[in-house]
Amino acid sequence: MPTSVLATDLYQITMAAGYDHARIAGRSTFELFVRRLPPRRGYLVAAGLEQALAFLESLRFTADEIAYLRSVPALAGAPPRFFDEVLPAFRFRGDVWAVREGEPVFAGEPLLRVTAAAAEAQIVETALLALITFPTSIASKAARIVQAAAGRSVAEFGSRRAHGLEAALHAARAAYLAGCDSTSNVEAGYRFGIPISGTMAHSWVMTFEHELDSFRAYLDLFGERTTLLIDTYDTVQAARDITAAGLKPAAVRLDSGDLLELSRDVRRVLDEGGLSGTRILASGDLDEDRVGALVSAGAPVDAFGVGTALSTSSDSPALGGVYKLVAVERGGRMVPVVKLSAGKRTLGGAKQVWRVARDGTALRDWIGLAGEPAPEAGRPLLRHVMTGGRRIVEAPPLPELREACLRAVAELPESVRRLIAWDEFDVRTTAALRGT
Repeated sequence: MPTSVLATDLYQITMAAGYDHARIAGRSTFELFVRRLPPRRGYLVAAGLEQALAFLESLRFTADEIAYLRSVPALAGAPPRFFDEVLPAFRFRGDVWAVREGEPVFAGEPLLRVTAAAAEAQIVETALLALITFPTSIASKAARIVQAAAGRSVAEFGSRRAHGLEAALHAARAAYLAGCDSTSNVEAGYRFGIPISGTMAHSWVMTFEHELDSFRAYLDLFGERTTLLIDTYDTVQAARDITAAGLKPAAVRLDSGDLLELSRDVRRVLDEGGLSGTRILASGDLDEDRVGALVSAGAPVDAFGVGTALSTSSDSPALGGVYKLVAVERGGRMVPVVKLSAGKRTLGGAKQVWRVARDGTALRDWIGLAGEPAPEAGRPLLRHVMTGGRRIVEAPPLPELREACLRAVAELPESVRRLIAWDEFDVRTTAALRGT
């Protein structure tokens, strides 16, 4: 279902009425960026662009929505023309420049730039912030977890703890984009083509009088690709029972207890029982810290299932994204504007970001005015993706975006990618931008 144009804050619509009343029809340029990185992030991974562009293309007020707005007290001063003519004809007809999904970005760098008629550019603020910053939060968290796993597979398991089913869906997509190998969310598999994975619940095991019978029944149905959940009662004894019974699951899952010691004990039992090919999956309140600790300790874990910490970005659950006016059309030309509020000052003018790399390693980013020459030979990050309210760049397949994301993150210096005590990436502004 398309996102409703009413998925916005009231003042966006009152300002739209105000622009019409004041006859402000010129273009405005807004930029969406993050002022400061969260405390536990050395970089962010941009995500959510596809959903944002789909929203902009579908933007319109239905007759029922307009009827509702007529009843809103805050809009009582708007003339009938606003409801009869302006809102029914409202469409997004602007241009959008954006950073490719999966690209690492830093504080102050625009992820998205919108140029459109003032009311069009204004009214989309709330939705664009939500559609971009939430997936960016999740992708940024996922990148850290994938790094901590050091080549071991990571599955996103967090739908039941996400902040609503729509959030779960987009969290699954963002996590896959940033390097997770699969998700437990079946709708995400259906909608986005993400590989889906899963095991069984403790309730399945507890339904049977004997644990081993539950294992046999699952294997009888699903074959040797089955992953058995073995920590319902006695984890190590369950592993012994599996080998003694001659069962051959593809993997076993540990979801509680001391995962380091249990994984070692279970690995020994499986190997001694001739099941050296049976993999061990660990889950249960994992995050990058616990995953990294298990990997560093040499835990014989082949894959990790990560839920709550990933799908909610629990340590930084809200990304402080902003959408700020940087230029307005006056006398037929775009004029930079700035905000001077204490602690919230902005730099005026439409911007571009260039990433400078040498020998496969990113050295620095430059933020400058979109119309100025690049200060160094580098790769421009913002691409023109929409004109006249229609996409002009076809969205790459999600697996392609994922591979590009993994390459782009790997391009960052190791010192910037560290999970703790990372170095701040070198981000510079051009003299032309500082002079606005």
